[in-house]
Amino acid sequence: MAEDLLLDVGIVIFDPNLDGYDEDEQVYPEVRKAEAHFMPILLSESMQASGAWGAVRVVPDSSQISDLRVEGKILYSDGEQLKLVVTATDSRGNVWLDNKAYEGRASRYAYTMTSRTPQDSFQAIYNNIANDLLELQDTIRPQDRRNIRLVTELLFARSFSPEAFAGYLAKSRQGRYLVMRLPAEQDPMLERIRSIRERDHLFIDTMQEYYTTFNGQMIGPYQEWRKLSYEEAIALRELREQSTRRMIAGGVAILAGIAASGSSDSYARAGASTAVLGGGYLLKSGLEKRNEAEIHVEALDELGQSLEAEITPQVIELQDRSVMLSGSVEDQYAQWRELLAEIYRTEIGGLELPQDSAPTPDQL
Repeated sequence: MAEDLLLDVGIVIFDPNLDGYDEDEQVYPEVRKAEAHFMPILLSESMQASGAWGAVRVVPDSSQISDLRVEGKILYSDGEQLKLVVTATDSRGNVWLDNKAYEGRASRYAYTMTSRTPQDSFQAIYNNIANDLLELQDTIRPQDRRNIRLVTELLFARSFSPEAFAGYLAKSRQGRYLVMRLPAEQDPMLERIRSIRERDHLFIDTMQEYYTTFNGQMIGPYQEWRKLSYEEAIALRELREQSTRRMIAGGVAILAGIAASGSSDSYARAGASTAVLGGGYLLKSGLEKRNEAEIHVEALDELGQSLEAEITPQVIELQDRSVMLSGSVEDQYAQWRELLAEIYRTEIGGLELPQDSAPTPDQL
């Protein structure tokens, strides 16, 4: 396929979905945050395997402009089951996937089989997402793909110089971008924008190395966590069911015993004492089961904390100085974008506004 028909893809770090979660759902925040970085990498690998896309990159947030932006939210995840919703939107504003749900269940053999090239327990989910996107891309005409790429470039240009590139895009009544006109191909300002964009791509490619390294470090402990979580997901359900049944039975027995203790019948009073004691035992047994479950939860939480990763500072060499970017990968990317804007303002100097080329077919 011609290079100008290949769409670049930006897969945003998934939403870990930690706002207002129910503690009874056994969500482990540290694990979930790590998964939000881990899963997009697996999806990017599935998409790259087809060879039908341009660059497929994992990006920190939705502000990064790509031909196709893919966003996901983790609804549920343990070693046994995974549920995601995925949205995909091209730069024109056309929605390819609208919160489409994907889910899968791991085989009970998923964490016992050994292989030189082990496949992720939920690889089928990532393959399904990649296949759906590929099928949707195949329905788009070549000219429309070129227009998507044009819109992406103009949106990027406008993000750095809104005044200079105002009027090149318009929104339809449906909220989709249309290309109204283009800068001349050899326009100096457009060439500066393309140079800035190339630097941005190089920085994001460096970020891919971080994400890949993170995944490599995460696979071992994460697989162990999922193996344990798979067993615990089943064990916890059984423990809770037993705990609930025993506590209910114990409560009923105590109430029955207390009621009978007021009887004048000596046999009834003796039976009441037995019922109260027996009910107390059942309650104690139920609480012990619940405490046992909490021990497993604490163990998983400790495991989850071990999945945190740090990124080392990066030094960017400019012509007149060196700039250090620090913090998380998301922080560094935000600092990088600010630095790019500064570079653009310096390089653009006193250049004249871009000259128009011929109108485009998208004109209203």
